Amino acid sequence: MLKNIFSLFAFLLVLPVLGFQTKPDPKPVDKVYPLLDAANSRWFYFSAATRPFGMVNLSPDHVIDGAWNSGYRYNEDTVKGFSHIHAWQMSGVSVMPVSYTKDPEALLSDYYSTYARDKESIKPGYHKVFLDRYSITAELTATHRVGLHKYSFPAGKKQAVLFHLGGVLGPSKMQDGSLKQVSPYILEGEVTNSPTSRRPNTLTVHFRVEFDQPIEKWIESNQSPHKIVAFAESSGKPLHMKVALSYTKPENATLNMAEELPHWDFDSVVKETEDVWNELLGRIEIEGNTESQQRRFYTDLWKSLQGRRTISDVNGAYPDNTGNTFKIGQLPLDSKGKPLFKQYNSDSFWGAQWTISVLWALVYPEIAEEFANSMLQYYKDGGLIPRGPSGGNYTYVMTGASSTPFFVGLYQKGIHGFDIGLAYEGLLKNHLSGGMMSRSGYEHKSTKGGNVEDYISMGYVPYPNPRGRFGGHEQGAGQTLEYSYQDWTLAQLALALGKKEDATNFLARSSNYKNLYDEQTGWIRPKDVNGNWFSPFDPYDYAKGYVEANGAQFTWFVPHDIAGLATLMGGKEKAAARLNEQFEQAEKLGFTSGTSHSLETHPEYRRIPINYGNQPSMQTAYIFNYLDRPDLTQYWSRKVLAAAFSGLSPESGFNGDEDQGLMGSLAVLMKLGLFQMNAGTEENPIYELGSPIFDKATIHLNPDYYSGKSITIKTQNNGPENYYISRKTFNGTPIKGIGIRHGDLTKGGLLKLQMSSKAK
Repeated sequence: MLKNIFSLFAFLLVLPVLGFQTKPDPKPVDKVYPLLDAANSRWFYFSAATRPFGMVNLSPDHVIDGAWNSGYRYNEDTVKGFSHIHAWQMSGVSVMPVSYTKDPEALLSDYYSTYARDKESIKPGYHKVFLDRYSITAELTATHRVGLHKYSFPAGKKQAVLFHLGGVLGPSKMQDGSLKQVSPYILEGEVTNSPTSRRPNTLTVHFRVEFDQPIEKWIESNQSPHKIVAFAESSGKPLHMKVALSYTKPENATLNMAEELPHWDFDSVVKETEDVWNELLGRIEIEGNTESQQRRFYTDLWKSLQGRRTISDVNGAYPDNTGNTFKIGQLPLDSKGKPLFKQYNSDSFWGAQWTISVLWALVYPEIAEEFANSMLQYYKDGGLIPRGPSGGNYTYVMTGASSTPFFVGLYQKGIHGFDIGLAYEGLLKNHLSGGMMSRSGYEHKSTKGGNVEDYISMGYVPYPNPRGRFGGHEQGAGQTLEYSYQDWTLAQLALALGKKEDATNFLARSSNYKNLYDEQTGWIRPKDVNGNWFSPFDPYDYAKGYVEANGAQFTWFVPHDIAGLATLMGGKEKAAARLNEQFEQAEKLGFTSGTSHSLETHPEYRRIPINYGNQPSMQTAYIFNYLDRPDLTQYWSRKVLAAAFSGLSPESGFNGDEDQGLMGSLAVLMKLGLFQMNAGTEENPIYELGSPIFDKATIHLNPDYYSGKSITIKTQNNGPENYYISRKTFNGTPIKGIGIRHGDLTKGGLLKLQMSSKAK
């Protein structure tokens, strides 16, 4: 049974869901800085008019050709439309308000407009922009599945809206676009996302449009796929437009609009959306440090709650593209006929073990539980638990069985509102031949790139792949380390479920990483199919046997057995010294490979020994906790935060691969001083302590999942140079070791940390 899943997002219309108290002034939403890193934006990155995980993510687009360096780009000066979908490998329903006095047909091929930066206003759930060419003020907001537009046109000109129905839009080409008029006020249409190299099947977006003024004219041409609907001259009254989406059929787009937005009150929708964000952001209250750091914290938290999008309708219908033909699936319903959870689109859970897996389970367990049920729905439909589904498609993005730690961590933390038997069945399948470990990145039509068969029989994944090339990321050493960790997490679940034989098998497999440790060089090093070391070997060369990383970074990817890795290196002291040296070198480059993911192949940046701009290095500062040097965890985690996760400008923010909340949630956890090396997948998992940056942080716990009311983290004598914890207590009792167990922490209470400028 689901555990009162709130339907997370009963928060569509009724708030607050839990009655959590948030500070009235200023509200958390007021501290969010939406323009963070917007100069380096990719299609799904920027957010404006949207609710958490909303089907609609409505914002202006400056660049519309490609998944990377596209969408809203701060340094661009031209708006090319307002798209409703900015998601992982998905786009659609782009519109543009235009005004004219004559020759409207010319607008079908020439409708872009510069905009006035000083007249732009953005906050979570709202975006306003002034289009210079047309003298139109456009305001945007949204419910979960419906975009609401408010256009103020200049006097003396015709009001009109253009619909982009063909051509490239972000990650995919729009095909088979259509639009028809149902009444003087209503349109229905659809556009189909053509397949991409990452999403193998088409995806059709159905949409319903309603206006509060009657349509007077229809403008189209055989030379253009776009269409324009025109209205009377502006009388000073704004034109409002509602656009509801569905990935299943037109009737469900109509239903989504009827359920979520039956009225035209623009301001009330803005307020409701703000309340939704405030409820979730307000689950963590912070005090102290600078205003800039507080703003960055809530921006990080905001980022952790978006990117992954809803694809199911209000009635629980959803697109199922897991098979050879498209189907409309149906989610299970409660006694009132409402869906028990939502179906989601999602980039990979690769790296999620140190980020959203930990943050969601502690602060938003109902969200985590919904995602678990969504992934199990994919298993019921297509026979595999996904690692990154897009539009109902399996995409086989990245490598390994990255969803395993997510499920195991939830179960070990008492979040049991999903079918654990079914989950174990699916996870086990992913770790065997034919499952997710058999496929490398975007390997849609074969199961030979993941090479789990050699991993099982030989104890490692050979590099290069002796079978040939079948997908991306066929990097044997990196795959071996991932599989070893993921095997260990599955063994923990097997133990918890009393499956001793499976546990023994996967625990043995989890030691496979040792087969690639080269004593001569002191690094994890690729081997070929004959057992020969990869040569010539350079531990600082990028993607030569390592997934989106180099050997110096990936050698430390043993989150389940740091002690075992240290033994191979000659002991904890030698391991700590080596890792410390890597941090000292990485500090010279700000701990990241440049300011964007695309710079990782740069001749200098690719050789950085620690990279906090991508997932493989996210855990490294906390490794010192397991090498008996918690002081170095405290020191380097603060240094990383200052260099990589403290900026507050359009030009910087996450310095790399912000995969739908992963970097934002990592920054939140590090700033709270909480971390989980293995994603909390052991029995009664531990939260390791780092170095909190705030004087006080209060986490309000969900009472449907945890017995405690709140967790307060209070620091004394904190400051920019006071990295170190000299004394630590929880509810007055001194803490022994590196952290606090989940069962104790979630009972609530006060974590008190005395900070110092000197290591203890």
